[in-house]
Amino acid sequence: MSGFQPYEIIPGDPSRSMVILADHAMNRLPDEYGDLGLPAEAFRRHIAYDIGVEDVTRGICARLGIPAVLGCFSRLLIDPNRGEDDPTLIMKLSDGMVIPANHPLSGEERERRLDLFHRPYHDAVSTVIAETWRKSGKAPLVISLHSFTHAWKGVARPWHAGILWDTDPRAALLLIDHLSADPALIVGDNEPYDGALKGDTMHRHCSMTGIAHALLEIRQDLIADKTGVESWVSRLAPILAALADRPELHEIELHGSRVI
Repeated sequence: MSGFQPYEIIPGDPSRSMVILADHAMNRLPDEYGDLGLPAEAFRRHIAYDIGVEDVTRGICARLGIPAVLGCFSRLLIDPNRGEDDPTLIMKLSDGMVIPANHPLSGEERERRLDLFHRPYHDAVSTVIAETWRKSGKAPLVISLHSFTHAWKGVARPWHAGILWDTDPRAALLLIDHLSADPALIVGDNEPYDGALKGDTMHRHCSMTGIAHALLEIRQDLIADKTGVESWVSRLAPILAALADRPELHEIELHGSRVI
Protein backbone atom coordinates (compact mmCIF):
# COMPACT_ATOMS: atom_id res chain seq x y z
CA MET A 1 0.00 0.00 0.00
CA SER A 2 3.13 2.19 0.02
CA GLY A 3 2.09 4.03 3.17
CA PHE A 4 -1.33 5.21 2.05
CA GLN A 5 -3.30 6.35 5.09
CA PRO A 6 -7.08 5.87 4.77
CA TYR A 7 -7.92 8.50 7.39
CA GLU A 8 -6.53 11.58 9.06
CA ILE A 9 -7.19 12.53 12.65
CA ILE A 10 -7.12 16.23 13.46
CA PRO A 11 -6.28 16.44 17.17
CA GLY A 12 -8.32 18.70 19.40
CA ASP A 13 -9.35 19.56 22.93
CA PRO A 14 -11.69 16.83 24.23
CA SER A 15 -13.16 19.15 26.86
CA ARG A 16 -15.49 20.65 24.23
CA SER A 17 -16.94 17.15 23.86
CA MET A 18 -17.53 17.52 20.13
CA VAL A 19 -16.23 15.53 17.16
CA ILE A 20 -16.41 16.44 13.46
CA LEU A 21 -16.49 13.70 10.81
CA ALA A 22 -15.80 14.17 7.10
CA ASP A 23 -16.39 10.86 5.34
CA HIS A 24 -15.79 12.18 1.82
CA ALA A 25 -13.16 14.83 2.50
CA MET A 26 -10.66 13.74 -0.17
CA ASN A 27 -10.49 12.35 -3.71
CA ARG A 28 -7.23 10.42 -3.37
CA LEU A 29 -6.39 6.87 -4.45
CA PRO A 30 -3.44 4.63 -3.58
CA ASP A 31 -0.95 4.35 -6.43
CA GLU A 32 -1.76 0.69 -6.98
CA TYR A 33 -5.32 1.59 -8.01
CA GLY A 34 -4.19 4.13 -10.58
CA ASP A 35 -7.20 6.11 -11.74
CA LEU A 36 -9.76 3.25 -11.62
CA GLY A 37 -9.90 3.61 -15.40
CA LEU A 38 -11.37 7.12 -15.18
CA PRO A 39 -10.25 10.45 -16.67
CA ALA A 40 -8.67 12.98 -14.33
CA GLU A 41 -11.77 15.16 -14.66
CA ALA A 42 -13.82 12.57 -12.76
CA PHE A 43 -11.80 13.21 -9.61
CA ARG A 44 -12.66 16.90 -9.68
CA ARG A 45 -16.37 16.08 -9.60
CA HIS A 46 -18.73 15.38 -6.73
CA ILE A 47 -18.74 11.69 -7.62
CA ALA A 48 -15.21 11.40 -6.21
CA TYR A 49 -15.53 13.46 -3.00
CA ASP A 50 -17.43 16.20 -1.21
CA ILE A 51 -16.09 19.41 -2.69
CA GLY A 52 -15.07 22.00 -0.09
CA VAL A 53 -15.63 19.83 2.97
CA GLU A 54 -11.98 19.22 3.82
CA ASP A 55 -11.25 22.94 4.05
CA VAL A 56 -14.43 23.70 6.00
CA THR A 57 -13.61 20.92 8.46
CA ARG A 58 -10.06 22.13 8.97
CA GLY A 59 -11.28 25.69 9.42
CA ILE A 60 -13.88 24.77 12.05
CA CYS A 61 -11.40 22.57 13.92
CA ALA A 62 -8.82 25.37 13.94
CA ARG A 63 -11.42 27.88 15.14
CA LEU A 64 -12.88 25.71 17.91
CA GLY A 65 -9.95 23.47 18.74
CA ILE A 66 -12.00 20.29 18.36
CA PRO A 67 -10.98 16.90 16.92
CA ALA A 68 -12.05 15.51 13.57
CA VAL A 69 -11.66 12.40 11.45
CA LEU A 70 -11.27 12.85 7.69
CA GLY A 71 -11.62 10.12 5.09
CA CYS A 72 -8.55 10.24 2.84
CA PHE A 73 -9.73 8.02 -0.03
CA SER A 74 -12.16 8.70 -2.84
CA ARG A 75 -15.63 7.27 -2.44
CA LEU A 76 -15.20 5.88 -5.97
CA LEU A 77 -12.88 3.31 -4.39
CA ILE A 78 -15.30 2.45 -1.57
CA ASP A 79 -17.83 4.63 0.23
CA PRO A 80 -17.22 4.99 3.98
CA ASN A 81 -20.73 6.40 4.42
CA ARG A 82 -22.33 3.08 3.51
CA GLY A 83 -22.81 -0.11 5.46
CA GLU A 84 -20.76 -3.12 4.48
CA ASP A 85 -23.81 -4.83 3.00
CA ASP A 86 -25.06 -1.78 1.08
CA PRO A 87 -25.24 -2.40 -2.70
CA THR A 88 -23.88 1.12 -3.31
CA LEU A 89 -20.77 0.51 -1.17
CA ILE A 90 -18.62 0.24 -4.31
CA MET A 91 -20.29 2.02 -7.19
CA LYS A 92 -20.17 0.62 -10.71
CA LEU A 93 -21.93 3.70 -12.13
CA SER A 94 -22.02 7.16 -10.57
CA ASP A 95 -23.97 10.08 -12.05
CA GLY A 96 -23.70 8.62 -15.53
CA MET A 97 -20.02 7.68 -15.34
CA VAL A 98 -18.98 4.02 -15.45
CA ILE A 99 -16.12 3.10 -13.09
CA PRO A 100 -14.21 0.42 -15.06
CA ALA A 101 -12.14 -0.90 -12.14
CA ASN A 102 -15.28 -1.56 -10.08
CA HIS A 103 -16.99 -3.94 -12.49
CA PRO A 104 -16.63 -6.81 -12.44
CA LEU A 105 -15.33 -6.90 -8.87
CA SER A 106 -14.32 -10.12 -7.15
CA GLY A 107 -15.37 -10.93 -3.62
CA GLU A 108 -11.71 -10.94 -2.65
CA GLU A 109 -11.19 -7.40 -3.96
CA ARG A 110 -14.32 -6.18 -2.21
CA GLU A 111 -13.07 -7.62 1.08
CA ARG A 112 -9.61 -6.15 0.48
CA ARG A 113 -11.03 -2.64 0.09
CA LEU A 114 -13.07 -3.09 3.25
CA ASP A 115 -9.98 -4.21 5.17
CA LEU A 116 -7.64 -1.53 3.84
CA PHE A 117 -9.91 1.53 3.73
CA HIS A 118 -13.47 1.26 5.04
CA ARG A 119 -12.82 -0.57 8.32
CA PRO A 120 -9.74 1.44 9.33
CA TYR A 121 -11.68 4.66 8.80
CA HIS A 122 -14.51 3.49 11.02
CA ASP A 123 -12.09 2.18 13.61
CA ALA A 124 -10.57 5.67 13.74
CA VAL A 125 -14.02 7.25 14.14
CA SER A 126 -14.83 4.87 17.01
CA THR A 127 -11.50 5.60 18.66
CA VAL A 128 -11.80 9.40 18.49
CA ILE A 129 -15.39 9.36 19.77
CA ALA A 130 -14.45 7.01 22.62
CA GLU A 131 -11.35 8.99 23.60
CA THR A 132 -13.23 12.29 23.52
CA TRP A 133 -15.96 10.76 25.68
CA ARG A 134 -13.48 9.32 28.16
CA LYS A 135 -11.43 12.48 28.51
CA SER A 136 -14.38 14.88 28.69
CA GLY A 137 -16.48 12.67 30.91
CA LYS A 138 -19.58 13.03 28.75
CA ALA A 139 -20.89 11.77 25.44
CA PRO A 140 -19.62 13.98 22.59
CA LEU A 141 -21.84 15.75 20.09
CA VAL A 142 -20.98 14.40 16.64
CA ILE A 143 -21.38 16.51 13.49
CA SER A 144 -20.84 14.94 10.07
CA LEU A 145 -19.98 17.36 7.24
CA HIS A 146 -20.89 16.75 3.59
CA SER A 147 -21.61 18.81 0.47
CA PHE A 148 -24.11 18.47 -2.37
CA THR A 149 -24.34 19.66 -5.97
CA HIS A 150 -26.22 22.87 -6.81
CA ALA A 151 -28.40 20.93 -9.28
CA TRP A 152 -29.40 17.33 -9.88
CA LYS A 153 -30.54 15.94 -13.23
CA GLY A 154 -31.03 19.48 -14.50
CA VAL A 155 -33.14 20.63 -11.55
CA ALA A 156 -31.72 23.40 -9.37
CA ARG A 157 -31.53 22.76 -5.65
CA PRO A 158 -32.67 25.84 -3.71
CA TRP A 159 -31.16 24.94 -0.35
CA HIS A 160 -27.96 26.53 0.82
CA ALA A 161 -27.59 23.82 3.44
CA GLY A 162 -29.48 20.76 4.57
CA ILE A 163 -29.62 18.97 7.92
CA LEU A 164 -30.10 15.20 7.74
CA TRP A 165 -31.28 13.05 10.61
CA ASP A 166 -33.08 9.79 11.32
CA THR A 167 -34.95 9.53 14.64
CA ASP A 168 -32.87 11.64 17.03
CA PRO A 169 -33.88 15.29 16.44
CA ARG A 170 -31.95 16.91 19.29
CA ALA A 171 -28.96 18.37 17.46
CA ALA A 172 -30.57 18.45 14.03
CA LEU A 173 -33.51 20.70 14.92
CA LEU A 174 -31.30 23.10 16.89
CA LEU A 175 -28.93 23.32 13.94
CA ILE A 176 -31.84 23.99 11.57
CA ASP A 177 -33.12 26.74 13.89
CA HIS A 178 -29.71 28.43 14.15
CA LEU A 179 -29.10 28.40 10.40
CA SER A 180 -32.67 29.43 9.56
CA ALA A 181 -32.28 32.52 11.74
CA ASP A 182 -30.32 33.97 8.81
CA PRO A 183 -33.02 35.18 6.37
CA ALA A 184 -30.59 34.82 3.48
CA LEU A 185 -30.41 31.05 3.91
CA ILE A 186 -32.75 28.32 2.70
CA VAL A 187 -32.19 25.35 5.02
CA GLY A 188 -33.44 21.88 4.21
CA ASP A 189 -34.85 19.52 6.82
CA ASN A 190 -33.83 16.09 5.48
CA GLU A 191 -33.22 17.78 2.13
CA PRO A 192 -31.75 17.24 -0.41
CA TYR A 193 -31.41 13.72 1.04
CA ASP A 194 -33.09 11.70 3.75
CA GLY A 195 -30.98 11.03 6.82
CA ALA A 196 -32.39 7.55 7.40
CA LEU A 197 -29.84 5.13 5.95
CA LYS A 198 -29.08 1.87 7.68
CA GLY A 199 -25.40 1.28 8.22
CA ASP A 200 -24.18 4.77 7.31
CA THR A 201 -21.72 6.60 9.53
CA MET A 202 -24.31 8.38 11.67
CA HIS A 203 -26.40 5.24 12.09
CA ARG A 204 -23.41 3.13 13.02
CA HIS A 205 -21.63 5.46 15.44
CA CYS A 206 -24.46 7.61 16.82
CA SER A 207 -28.00 6.31 16.28
CA MET A 208 -27.07 2.86 17.54
CA THR A 209 -25.29 4.26 20.60
CA GLY A 210 -27.63 7.12 21.56
CA ILE A 211 -25.10 9.90 20.88
CA ALA A 212 -26.57 13.24 19.77
CA HIS A 213 -25.61 14.03 16.19
CA ALA A 214 -26.51 15.69 12.92
CA LEU A 215 -25.34 15.49 9.33
CA LEU A 216 -24.79 18.90 7.75
CA GLU A 217 -24.82 19.21 3.96
CA ILE A 218 -23.54 22.46 2.39
CA ARG A 219 -24.15 23.26 -1.26
CA GLN A 220 -20.87 22.79 -3.10
CA ASP A 221 -20.86 26.02 -5.09
CA LEU A 222 -20.94 27.94 -1.79
CA ILE A 223 -17.69 26.37 -0.51
CA ALA A 224 -15.82 25.82 -3.77
CA ASP A 225 -13.28 28.60 -3.13
CA LYS A 226 -11.40 30.15 -0.21
CA THR A 227 -13.86 32.99 0.25
CA GLY A 228 -16.82 30.63 0.46
CA VAL A 229 -15.02 28.31 2.85
CA GLU A 230 -14.09 31.16 5.17
CA SER A 231 -17.64 32.48 5.10
CA TRP A 232 -19.10 29.13 6.14
CA VAL A 233 -16.46 28.50 8.77
CA SER A 234 -17.29 31.89 10.31
CA ARG A 235 -21.00 31.08 10.16
CA LEU A 236 -20.78 27.55 11.57
CA ALA A 237 -18.13 27.88 14.27
CA PRO A 238 -20.23 29.95 16.73
CA ILE A 239 -23.31 27.83 16.05
CA LEU A 240 -21.48 24.59 16.77
CA ALA A 241 -19.86 26.11 19.84
CA ALA A 242 -23.33 27.04 21.13
CA LEU A 243 -24.60 23.51 20.50
CA ALA A 244 -21.62 22.04 22.35
CA ASP A 245 -22.69 24.01 25.42
CA ARG A 246 -26.15 22.40 25.50
CA PRO A 247 -26.23 19.76 28.28
CA GLU A 248 -29.01 17.76 26.61
CA LEU A 249 -26.73 17.13 23.63
CA HIS A 250 -24.34 15.19 25.85
CA GLU A 251 -26.93 12.77 27.18
CA ILE A 252 -27.51 9.29 25.79
CA GLU A 253 -30.91 8.78 24.18
CA LEU A 254 -31.80 5.67 22.24
CA HIS A 255 -34.58 6.14 19.70
CA GLY A 256 -36.44 3.74 17.47
CA SER A 257 -35.20 3.56 13.89
CA ARG A 258 -36.85 4.52 10.63
CA VAL A 259 -33.76 3.73 8.55
CA ILE A 260 -34.55 2.90 4.95
